Amino acid sequence: MADPSSYRPRPGSIPTQPGVYRFRDPKGRVIYVGKAKNLRSRLSSYFQHIANLHPRTATMVTTAASVEWTVVNTEVEALQLEYSWIKEYDPRFNVKYRDDKSYPWLAVTVGEEFPRVMVGRGAKKKGTRYFGPYGHAWAIRETVDLLLRVFPMRSCSNGVFKRSAQIGRPCLLGYIDKCAAPCVGNVSAEEHRAIVEDFCDFMGGQTSAFVKRIEKEMYAASDALDFEKAARLRDDLGALNKALEKQAVVLGDGTDADVVAFAEDPLEVAVQVFYVRGGRIRGQRGWVADRVDEGDTGDLVERFLLQMYAGESGDSIPREVLVPALPPDLDTLEVLLGELRGGKVAIKVPQRGDKKTLQETVGRNALQALGLHKTKRASDLTTRNRALEEIQLALELDEVPLRIECYDISNLQGTEVVASMVVFEDGLARKSEYRRFVIRTVDGQNDVASMHEVITRRFRRLLDEQASSIEKQGEGGEGPMLVDPETGRPRKFAYAPGLVVVDGGPPQVAAASAALAELGIDDIPVVGLAKRLEEVWVPQQEDPVILPRTSEGLYLLQRLRDEAHRFAITHHRGRRSKTMVESVLDDVPGLGEVRRKTLIKHFGSLRKLRAASIEELTQVPGIGPGTASAIKDAVEAGSGQTVSVNTATGEIEES
Repeated sequence: MADPSSYRPRPGSIPTQPGVYRFRDPKGRVIYVGKAKNLRSRLSSYFQHIANLHPRTATMVTTAASVEWTVVNTEVEALQLEYSWIKEYDPRFNVKYRDDKSYPWLAVTVGEEFPRVMVGRGAKKKGTRYFGPYGHAWAIRETVDLLLRVFPMRSCSNGVFKRSAQIGRPCLLGYIDKCAAPCVGNVSAEEHRAIVEDFCDFMGGQTSAFVKRIEKEMYAASDALDFEKAARLRDDLGALNKALEKQAVVLGDGTDADVVAFAEDPLEVAVQVFYVRGGRIRGQRGWVADRVDEGDTGDLVERFLLQMYAGESGDSIPREVLVPALPPDLDTLEVLLGELRGGKVAIKVPQRGDKKTLQETVGRNALQALGLHKTKRASDLTTRNRALEEIQLALELDEVPLRIECYDISNLQGTEVVASMVVFEDGLARKSEYRRFVIRTVDGQNDVASMHEVITRRFRRLLDEQASSIEKQGEGGEGPMLVDPETGRPRKFAYAPGLVVVDGGPPQVAAASAALAELGIDDIPVVGLAKRLEEVWVPQQEDPVILPRTSEGLYLLQRLRDEAHRFAITHHRGRRSKTMVESVLDDVPGLGEVRRKTLIKHFGSLRKLRAASIEELTQVPGIGPGTASAIKDAVEAGSGQTVSVNTATGEIEES
């Protein structure tokens, strides 16, 4: 591990102009590429005290052995050079929104004398117009098959085309009217190119004109009593409509936009892109990438757009890109993309309307993709075993922790303090073993004391269960019975975990360890997982255990922590909702505690109670018309209070 001060450049030697910099490891390999408006300011930030750096940045600067830079004239040039170097060196510490999948494109070889439509993959070529990419090759092939009935352009390979021209007989597609057969001269090159241009216009989103034209021709043929032609045009119209049904209408006709959304966690980020052309979703693409820096969502957007569009042809870049957060260098990025496209490109965060709704849909897809990725990763037996073994080795445990319990505290400004306990066995969640706790002995916002209480209560129950089972088993028993002989069910708290994980740092770990020591339990290890830096804290150790970013063990601990947090927040919200209902009903005359609880149980939430009519209130046992009217007045008087959920913490807030 290198000391960053050993290769730190003299501050005065670093220029203040825009530029791009490269960190290299001792073997000369480029491990990170970045850009800066001011090279001196940016590079100096990497050489501050190592404790002030984000763990991933700290890992990068201690892995590197040298840094170099190149000065450019403008920020746009810096963006272009950064992209070129990332493509050239493939640095390990740069987030990569690329994968080994090859997504299908619909390609039209407009550069040939007789253009051909085909479904292809891989890099784009000059002289070819592309549509997509699409999620599945079979879906676009079905669409093309339908459209060839209306736009009978060439779709055969060069070999088939030449052979048909030599023998003077078209292939099967020519006989079934899905190709105009330019190979045998049925149409001229100009006539065939007109068909191709109509096909490209239709795929580009100009659909209404074709539908109206075919409808007009169909009715004209019917009026002329040419029913055979009218029937053929009717079938063509059906093929067009069926092709259009495969692409959902989402925005106004003619809208070209790429809609981007992210789902993030501290270790990974899932990105989803919907390609909207002519107001319709033409394709979808997604990745799950490792997070290798500490950037926020705006930084992720900038990296993604740079990698997605730099180096692409202009027709691949839409007029508008909808993103969840604006990149830091918005103006520079818009200029760069505009130069690549040959026209203006706008990067926006949708605020309302159809675009906002579509953005939310793409976000849900990203969230589901990240969840599916985690599920697949967690469901693999080999991966789970490796995760447990990594935890055992990193924490120097005597045996693999087959049962792990994780605890989290949730409160709102010291009120309604609750705790959660989640259980993972063999690396999988065991939800039947989850438990909730209401903190009773701690006043105010004191997570440390709350953690001490919940650990004490849980493991005192463990000791009580074990003592009770030994008594029932008799003095000759060899150990506690884990199954209740009367019910045949497992005892709720009879299983001792192989590892206890608490959500927090040294204070929470010390509180949990002290609680176990006070109960005389010294054979259950305790660790804490801090949210911000993903550090694993061990009792009575000054420095945390740092698991590698790619460690399956760290991934499992993170899933435990997140699940405990989710479970605690859910409990907290439920109790908060009931408390708010009770507070609104406190001043209703003649409404005692029993009838108040009956109301809460009947309606379940303050929102439903506010929406209830006086007639619906009187249906609750013990509530008469007078009391119902007073309840209605009370909840309407309290309607000025709003309740929302903090998206950063997940907790309920009032205003």
